[in-house]
Amino acid sequence: MSKVLKIIRHACILFICLLCLFPFVILLILSLNTPQRVFYEGNMFVPDFYFKNYIEGWIKSNIGNAMVNSAIITIMAIAVIIVLSSMAAYSIARFQYRFNKLIFAILLCCMMIPGIINTVPLYTLMIDIGAINSLWGMALVCATNALPQGVFVFSGFIKSIPKEIEESAIIDGCSYFSSFWRIVFPLLKPSISAIVILNGFGIWNNYSQAVFFLQDSSKHNVPQALSVYFQQFAGAKWNLMAATAVIAIIPVITAFLFFQKNLINGLTDGALKG
Repeated sequence: MSKVLKIIRHACILFICLLCLFPFVILLILSLNTPQRVFYEGNMFVPDFYFKNYIEGWIKSNIGNAMVNSAIITIMAIAVIIVLSSMAAYSIARFQYRFNKLIFAILLCCMMIPGIINTVPLYTLMIDIGAINSLWGMALVCATNALPQGVFVFSGFIKSIPKEIEESAIIDGCSYFSSFWRIVFPLLKPSISAIVILNGFGIWNNYSQAVFFLQDSSKHNVPQALSVYFQQFAGAKWNLMAATAVIAIIPVITAFLFFQKNLINGLTDGALKG
């Protein structure tokens, strides 16, 4: 009976994986079809391997500039998230004061508030500091929205690290600040990978707030560039739209494959103590 359940479980997992991959397979097939090809005619699962779609899509969509903008925003935001949330998490995890517990509770409550709700007051603030149509301004917005989650993940991981490691360094003359950067921070690699994957994809694909803060076409990120490009064809040229979409997701897939090894460890290590 156990073997039957095991087979059923593996079959269900395989079915779910195939179900998730199916849209990407269709997207890839569409991107390789000729402009004259009708998807449902002939063998729909055998593409024409028309690679000119990628060249034409790259040139007409301005996706290259948008990918550079998204990369700059994502890298700056992730750097801010990692530095600030790790330091805040260290203070909360190692110094169990009432004030720290209150701050941690407030941060957890902030995780329940969708970022789009703060768009109107945030837009006024962005105007005051001259951050509209600036990549650094968008990076700060994305980083601010992700800081509570970063503190939550890092604090749970830091609590699982024995205090004796830091205490021996402090006895030797290190300050808490120095012991954090020299001893604790290098041990946060799994959590950093988790933070990069969990927040990096959301920042790269941020559309709802980018529409408000990145109005200049030269500052558009990938979702905005794709939206403008798709509106030009209104569903008339599926091959070009699919090819451009495939180009846009290549960096995301590459980043996931690079960081996914430490994702589960970063989320589960210290979970019981966190």
